[in-house]
Amino acid sequence: MKNLAKILVIDDDKVIREIVSAFLSDLSHKVYIAADGCTAEEIIKKEQPDLIISDVRMPDKDGLEILNFAKSVNSSIPVILITAYDDVELTIKAMQLGAYDYIEKPLDKHKFLLVVERALETKRLSERLEAVSSETPEQDNQGQQLIGKSEAIRNIIKNVGRVSSNRVTILIEGESGTGKEVIAKFVHYCGVTKDDPFIAVNCTALTSTLLESELFGHEKGAFTGADREKKGKFELAGKGTIFLDEIADISLNLQAKLLRVIQEREFERVGGEKTIKMEARVIAATNRKLVKLVEEGKFREDLYYRLSVFSINVPPLRERKEDIPELAVHFLNKINRQLHKNVRKIPYDVVELLQNHKWVGNVRELENAIIQGVILSKGEVMEKEHIFLNGEEKNHDYSPQDLTLAAMEKVHIKFVLDQVNWDKKKAAKILGISRQTLYSKIEHYSISPG
Repeated sequence: MKNLAKILVIDDDKVIREIVSAFLSDLSHKVYIAADGCTAEEIIKKEQPDLIISDVRMPDKDGLEILNFAKSVNSSIPVILITAYDDVELTIKAMQLGAYDYIEKPLDKHKFLLVVERALETKRLSERLEAVSSETPEQDNQGQQLIGKSEAIRNIIKNVGRVSSNRVTILIEGESGTGKEVIAKFVHYCGVTKDDPFIAVNCTALTSTLLESELFGHEKGAFTGADREKKGKFELAGKGTIFLDEIADISLNLQAKLLRVIQEREFERVGGEKTIKMEARVIAATNRKLVKLVEEGKFREDLYYRLSVFSINVPPLRERKEDIPELAVHFLNKINRQLHKNVRKIPYDVVELLQNHKWVGNVRELENAIIQGVILSKGEVMEKEHIFLNGEEKNHDYSPQDLTLAAMEKVHIKFVLDQVNWDKKKAAKILGISRQTLYSKIEHYSISPG
């Protein structure tokens, strides 16, 4: 059932009041009417409406006074102003004071209802963010959370329910940053494997030879530098889960060996003869279309069918923007704990900013934006200027046009380091680089505390 909102309409013109009320009747919300500012203020104090729609020019109190009063009662109430064409200066001032939007006369019904619904939705999202972020923060529970309420996430949860009770091989496909490893952990910790290890392997991080040793282990003397016996990830996973991330990047030779492991449920260490039983569930993930790679001869067709016994497709964040508020709350709580901050409020204009962004980097980009926002926030409220989007940097104590690219990088790295009290692990995560790269840049730029 749709949530009904309380909407206050303020206008000294009876015709405008009737027109607005008629428009709003299509939305079935509860509408209050005020013909003057004094009456409006009484209704605002008593009812605390979810939305205020006010004329700018009225005889006793104008729209700016109503706006200021509404914000003093409840700063989260969105105020939409109805303006005449010649009210440009007044409109600009009202927007600067925090008005949500303005609509010019004569009123266009479609445009009017669109702005109203958008204002109510952003207020609901803002309240949800504030309410949840004020609750006791959830503890990290080994990846058991799958955040979001979109149909796509609900379907993924249903699919997890279908496969978590057995050890069927799973293929997870989706763009970079969509949370494929989170889903893999969700499968692992929700089912029969929850009491056994979850072992993740990034298939792009190692050469083919090293990856083979990493997966299957090796015997002492198997190759130069193999000075001791080493167990591989398949062995270490036991009866748990082995997560093969970016599976599309492994060589055709290694694909053949992996196929045998999945088919026969056994393997040998590199340089070894003893057959070891493989009992783990295999979950593979890729940000590329394996079907296309099969067609191009870059991925074995038989391995593809073995991996995709059960497939989960993770849509990009731009296709499930209704998940953004839940994700923002999750990251806000997590980052507050990590950075010992207390940012608990995200105003509706910031929610709208997050909702409207394209999120090319998906959930990972959203998390980075929230991290930076928390770092820059001085109090409990995260403001618009605290959010970095599309690499756009704001609120720094330098003018980009006055600095070279290298100088800007140096200033930004030092800025982040200072904000996290020189915790290099946290700084590297915020900057999106490895700790080794961060150490190199600190040395290169001669960056020091203070």
